Amino acid sequence: MKRISFLFVSAIVLASCGQKNAVTGRGGGLSLVSEQYMQQEATAEYQKFLAENKVVTSAANDAEMVKRIGTRISTAITKYYTDKGQGSIFDGYKWEYNLVDNKEANAWCMPGGKIVVYTGLLPLTKNENALAVVMGHEVAHAVAQHGKERMNSEMVRQGIGTLGSVFLAGKSPETQNIFQSLYGTGSQVAFALPNSRKQESEADKLGLMYCALAGYNPNEAVPFWERMAAASSGQKPPEFLSTHPSDETRIKQIKNEYLPEALKYYKK
Repeated sequence: MKRISFLFVSAIVLASCGQKNAVTGRGGGLSLVSEQYMQQEATAEYQKFLAENKVVTSAANDAEMVKRIGTRISTAITKYYTDKGQGSIFDGYKWEYNLVDNKEANAWCMPGGKIVVYTGLLPLTKNENALAVVMGHEVAHAVAQHGKERMNSEMVRQGIGTLGSVFLAGKSPETQNIFQSLYGTGSQVAFALPNSRKQESEADKLGLMYCALAGYNPNEAVPFWERMAAASSGQKPPEFLSTHPSDETRIKQIKNEYLPEALKYYKK
């Protein structure tokens, strides 16, 4: 009986390893938590974050710009993937866009489309197209389900959710603790949401395409990242850059690889 149970659970684990990410085309690896679980937890943490921080409403122009960009991007990419027969990518998504009063040059997007832009980023973006480049990048993290990948990697590292406990992975206290360490409002990581460099490069590439689909000029990416590089010169890099590819590598990739592809989708 124990051998049958072991084989059955192992089959479930092996089956989950073969699934490909519909957006990136990469193998998704071992899937121990569902996207639905990630979205449910993210919604709760996002609301908690908004309650504990100052959401900007008085500076109407900036706050409205954030919402306008987010709405245009999410509308454009929903149509793009739906036309390709992949509309299910957005199952459960409830897009939210908020500007938060914080001096850090940062922006992030939780699973399910929960987006925050910090006011400290705006002096560096300088214009709506550049901010769309950043928000497209953050939206790409959510659409590519990078958060779920990070959860799975950390669970494997800690030996949680394998074999007999695979069925309880989404409900276990251990799993919830990992989510809190990655996305909880009390976590330092929550404000930077660092991803692997592979994920960051994917978000750069997809994000430029997303902002182009929404009618924003992806050419603004290069001068924006040059401004970010200059802002961190001789200092500790801003949190937004802490786990990203080097400035030189990123700008080179954008110029030579990602921008020419993104411009194919750009219509003024």
